[in-house]
Amino acid sequence: MRWFAMRERRSKDQIVIEILHLCENGENITRIVYRTNTSFTIVKAYLHILMKNDLLECIEASPRLYKTTRKGLEMRDRLEGLHKLMEGLKV
Repeated sequence: MRWFAMRERRSKDQIVIEILHLCENGENITRIVYRTNTSFTIVKAYLHILMKNDLLECIEASPRLYKTTRKGLEMRDRLEGLHKLMEGLKV
């Protein structure tokens, strides 16, 4: 029997950080799906929420691109900082 190393489940905020990082210079949905290792359905839901909160903008091009806004970059940096602080906690 073969045992495979399973990747730990990511939290929602970790997925948000990944998306905001990937879209810093603009990215299409297909690359976001593959680079975050999630489904189109999940990514579409995250993109909708991020755009609704002005953390991401949609650039109508061919293909459509998603770009992290200034507010999104600030949020990403804060979330990353919080994760670093939490890694240092002893449980």
